Amino acid sequence: MAKAKAEAPRTGKLARSAITGLAAARIGMAELSHRTRKRSAQAQAEHEAALGRILFGALGQLRGSALKVSQLLSMHPQLLPEGVRRELARAHHQAPPLNRALVGRVFRQAFGQEPEALFEHFEPTAFAAASLGQVHRAQLAGHGTVAVKVQYPGIAATIASDMQLMRAALRALAYTDLPLPTDTVMDSVMTEIEATLLREVDYLQEAEQLQWFAQHAARPGVMMAQPILSHTRAQVLTQQFVPGQPLQAWLATQPTQAQRDQAGQHLWDWFMHCIFVLGRVHADPHPGNFVFAPDGTVGVLDFGCTRSLSAGFRAQVRQAWSALLRPADDPQRHARVLQAYQALGLAGADMSLPTYRTDLAPVLAEMQAWQIEPFTEAVFDFGTKTPPPLTPPADQRMLGRHLQQVPSEMPAFERMWMGLMHLLTQLGARVHTRRAHWLAPAGANP
Repeated sequence: MAKAKAEAPRTGKLARSAITGLAAARIGMAELSHRTRKRSAQAQAEHEAALGRILFGALGQLRGSALKVSQLLSMHPQLLPEGVRRELARAHHQAPPLNRALVGRVFRQAFGQEPEALFEHFEPTAFAAASLGQVHRAQLAGHGTVAVKVQYPGIAATIASDMQLMRAALRALAYTDLPLPTDTVMDSVMTEIEATLLREVDYLQEAEQLQWFAQHAARPGVMMAQPILSHTRAQVLTQQFVPGQPLQAWLATQPTQAQRDQAGQHLWDWFMHCIFVLGRVHADPHPGNFVFAPDGTVGVLDFGCTRSLSAGFRAQVRQAWSALLRPADDPQRHARVLQAYQALGLAGADMSLPTYRTDLAPVLAEMQAWQIEPFTEAVFDFGTKTPPPLTPPADQRMLGRHLQQVPSEMPAFERMWMGLMHLLTQLGARVHTRRAHWLAPAGANP
């Protein structure tokens, strides 16, 4: 953990506006410099990384919810270029802990007393830190070891302004040559992110989600904590301690292939059950939200970012993916995918099948193949999983002309799917992906 101590996020609108204003100016200067250089794939990659560093630098100064925005944006494969997303993803690993005085302030505001008065023992140094809060170990009578999540002071107050500032910074990217989605798509993603943040800073809401998932989503090999409501407030969440090691620490112990397969199978079965049976998912599956026990049991952490999926949305995703698993020469393949996209609102009701086949299908083919790849084999080796494809500028423009809107559930669903694929790929797990027939097997009627 970083030794630097975090201060409360800057809440002054003028100070925060100045940071993003400077970032926008630096983006403009970087673009001018890029246009004077010899064009090459390497130069483009360096340019994307430079712009990503500018954005991340601004978000890092803002702290607050801005770092969480950085995390969420980095998990949308078709939203921003790879070089930008890679820089924004650094927010997963950079979160200096709060100093002791600020921790005490949060407890006094929430409970009217210091943490030492509420717990038998409270470790003043956090053992985990993220963008919105940090986690301390404590001992609580009747519960043993507990995990106490403490929200950074003033975090909730920055959300609305952070989203305005982030939109302004992203608008500056529109004047570069980066392949970006349409304003409509970008606005829908940012609106969903803002709603996610508002839910995530309410720890009482997270406690409700913890209870719901522990009650309804219990599966073999998956651990979830119960909240301790007597010691939970909107800015402090106390829950059972979930033992285990973070992913990289667990992998450093050199688990066997069988252990990695077992952990991956637990994750796959749990997420498929949540998606297609329960209709409610953990929508922020980055590696820091999971711990691994020696026997392959997986602990799921941080339920501040969850998403309900309507029956209609799930049915259309199932129809589209099942159709894509049909043979390429199946005459119903494109028709069923188009029907699903029209029902989701992605494609207009007046789009003809020939237009879909000639304009949209070729542009979407790589991403569709990436999404359904795990279902193409009865046992899929995630050690061979392909990375999410990049969308060339010409293809992005084609999508902008034909895609009507993004369903409200889609950004969280895509972020969840990308996070799950990344997690299983890091595990290098071999998973029985069709064991419960989540989708119809290739060639069958869905």
